[in-house]
Amino acid sequence: MGKTDWKTEAKALKAKLSRAKRRLREALGGEVMGGGADAQPPAAGAAKKAATAVSPLAPASFPDLPEIAGARFAVAAAGVRYAGRTDVMVATLAPGSTVAGVFTRSATRAASVLDAQAKIGRGLSAPEGAAIVVNSGNSNAFTGRAGVVSVAEICAAAEAALGVPAAAVLTSSTGVIGVPLPKDRARAGLDAAFAAAECSWRDAADTIGTTDTFAKGAMARAVVDGKTVTLCGIIKGSGMIAPDMATMLGYIFTDAAIAAPALQKIVARAADRSFNCITVDGDTSTSDAVIVAATGRSAAAPLQDMRSVGARAFADALGQVMRDLAWQVVRDGEGATKFVEVAVTGATDDADAHRVAMAIANSPLVKTAIAGQDANWGRVVMAVGKSGAAADRDRLAIRFGPHVVAENGARAPGYDEAAVSAYMTGQELVIGVDLGLGRGARTVWTCDLTHGYISINGDYRS
Repeated sequence: MGKTDWKTEAKALKAKLSRAKRRLREALGGEVMGGGADAQPPAAGAAKKAATAVSPLAPASFPDLPEIAGARFAVAAAGVRYAGRTDVMVATLAPGSTVAGVFTRSATRAASVLDAQAKIGRGLSAPEGAAIVVNSGNSNAFTGRAGVVSVAEICAAAEAALGVPAAAVLTSSTGVIGVPLPKDRARAGLDAAFAAAECSWRDAADTIGTTDTFAKGAMARAVVDGKTVTLCGIIKGSGMIAPDMATMLGYIFTDAAIAAPALQKIVARAADRSFNCITVDGDTSTSDAVIVAATGRSAAAPLQDMRSVGARAFADALGQVMRDLAWQVVRDGEGATKFVEVAVTGATDDADAHRVAMAIANSPLVKTAIAGQDANWGRVVMAVGKSGAAADRDRLAIRFGPHVVAENGARAPGYDEAAVSAYMTGQELVIGVDLGLGRGARTVWTCDLTHGYISINGDYRS
């Protein structure tokens, strides 16, 4: 064996020893939420998160969000994974609130997702009030019976502290998969959050983040029968983002009055044109949800006729908030340097347009070419071909921004490599594809794939 081989073997043994030591530390961890003994989550992520540079695509500032009557927020630090920051958020909703939501369809959904789905699936109206409890740093996913018990314990604790029924308490957890919640830390964090003073939107948004580099918020207003209703939302998400509703933690609150079944229909429709049209890395989370709560505390009349002008205005405003939040998730994609819109037209139907758009948006070859500012439209051709949608090579047209690069199944006669390459240096790009087959259309949003994504995720647990 040569000298280089010995060095390689020594490096591998050192890495194996490091992993063994980590597993031993985890195995010696304390009691976990739900009973038993298991690992404490690694704490290294705290320092890394603090050192992460803000995405170059971030908005200039967090928006100035107004209060939503009937919704109150508080945060606390449990130290579940992150040191020196808050990681538990509690939203308390006034009596009479209604709640809707959309959730990941992952086959390995966390206990918190399954519990919230069941409650919302029955139509969540809360005559005695409701609550949403969120922790970051630990997803409480793939934790077996302990995960189910921990969700029940959190709901019971909220009922005792806040006076809302456990059946109206929704929980969310985000972070490392496969590590039960440390019981003592989680309980202390919950108790502190239940007793904490009301906090700002910004504090709540900061608390729910994991690898996020900036806090995300959005708002909109709508006029219902001459009265204004307000919608505000916060969200976390920057990795493990691909549609299957949903793949992030998002919470939207409005003072409008609307029955839970009607709210659910509007939320699901809006999600299909926002959160189901974004991708960072093609991976669907085990744990995440977008929950919308209506407190009914505005002066506007309750929304009853979903075909009314007021109901349509409310649906448009909710769609605006959800789309804004979805775009911010993409802008904070792990390691992202470019925000990319993929617009597909001319498909046989909208479903085929969506297939093509997502095949392009999820292609590592397309995304790395974008990161390298390479006008490699051949990779877009590849993605169209692999999508499974109906396509005709000789009818295909592709553009990068205003530049037509291919048409009628070949390179465009006026193609200018220098002009297209100059366009690719921008931070916001549009890839347009026309299949020339029909009237189907869909637009999705993604980001580039850089070395930064590998660094963030290669170090996530180490």
